[in-house]
Amino acid sequence: MYPPIEPYEKGRLDVRVSPTLTHSLYYEVSGNSNGVPVVFLHGGPGGGVDPKDRQFFNPNKYKIVLFDQRGAGKSTPSACLDHNTTWDLVADIERLREKLSIEKWHVFGGSWTFHFEGRVIIMSLTQTHPNRARSLVLRGIFTLRKSELRFFYQDGTSHLFPEEWSYYVRPVEPRKRDDMIKAYHGLLNDPDEKIRLGAAKAWSRWEMATSRLFVSQDSLERAEEDNFALAFARIENHYFVNDGFMRDGQLLEEQSIAKIRHIPIIVVQGRYDVVCPPTTAWALKTAWEANESASFTFHLVPDAGHSSREPGIEKKLVEAADDVVEKY
Repeated sequence: MYPPIEPYEKGRLDVRVSPTLTHSLYYEVSGNSNGVPVVFLHGGPGGGVDPKDRQFFNPNKYKIVLFDQRGAGKSTPSACLDHNTTWDLVADIERLREKLSIEKWHVFGGSWTFHFEGRVIIMSLTQTHPNRARSLVLRGIFTLRKSELRFFYQDGTSHLFPEEWSYYVRPVEPRKRDDMIKAYHGLLNDPDEKIRLGAAKAWSRWEMATSRLFVSQDSLERAEEDNFALAFARIENHYFVNDGFMRDGQLLEEQSIAKIRHIPIIVVQGRYDVVCPPTTAWALKTAWEANESASFTFHLVPDAGHSSREPGIEKKLVEAADDVVEKY
C-alpha cells in the first residue's frame, strides 16, 4: 500500500429525489490533480469509504476519487432506504463524474461488502455507461444471484463458522429462520429502535467475522458501532431482499457482458473467500472469455479470504492499479 495521504478537495453532491428528500453524498479527491482519474467504489452496499482506500493508488500518477454511496458513511441522511437502488447509485456515479469534469476514469472496487469495495455496482455502472471506463479492477466477485445470497446468509458459510452463525441467528425466531434475509428485513425495519440496532449489530458481525482467514478483532468492534451497523445492515439487507433491483443472473448474461467485454479487466479473488466464493469469479471469467479475443486477467490468491485487507489481496490490488495506469 502507498503511504497515507489527505484529500485536496472535499465536497457534497446533492441529489434532490423528492420535495422532502435530498441525498447529500460525500466525496473527496486526493493524489495528483492532473493525474489519471480513478473512482473507488466501496462495498456493502452501505459500507462507506475509509482513508486507507486512498492507499491502493500511486498518488503521483492518479487523481483519486472516493465517495460514500446513498445513506452510507458521511452521506446523509444516514441509513436511508428511500430512493436507494442499484440504478440510483449508477446515476449518482455519473453525476459525480460530470461534476468533476472527468471524461473517462479507471473503475476500482469489489464485492459490495464493507469496505471490500463495490463490484455489483461496478458491473451495473459499466454495463450502463461502457464508454466511461478505462479499465476495471475487481475483487471478490459478487453478482447478487440468489445462489450467492443463499450460500452466505442461509446455508453454506454457516457450516464453516458455526460459532458465529449462532450469533447471527440469535435475534430471529426459530420459525422464521428458513429465510434469514427476509426475517432480518423485518427486524431492521422494526419500529422499536432497540430491536433495529440489535439486529443491525448481529447482521454486521456475521460479515465482519467471516471476511478474513483469521478473524479481525478490529472488524468485530466496528460491527458494534451504532451508526456503522445501522447503515451497513439496513442498506445491505434492503438491496438483498429486493434482489438488487435486477433479474437473477442479469450481470452475467451475454447481453450484459457483451457491453463491457472491450474494457481491460483484472480480477483478484481470495481462494478461501466464504462471503463471495470463487465460483462466481470463475463464472464471470467463463462468461467473459466466451469471446476468444477477450482479455481477462485472473489472480486467485491462495492464502486469502474476502477482505481487501488480506496481505495477498492488498498486494495484487496495488499491482493491478500500478499496471492499468501505465497501460490504459
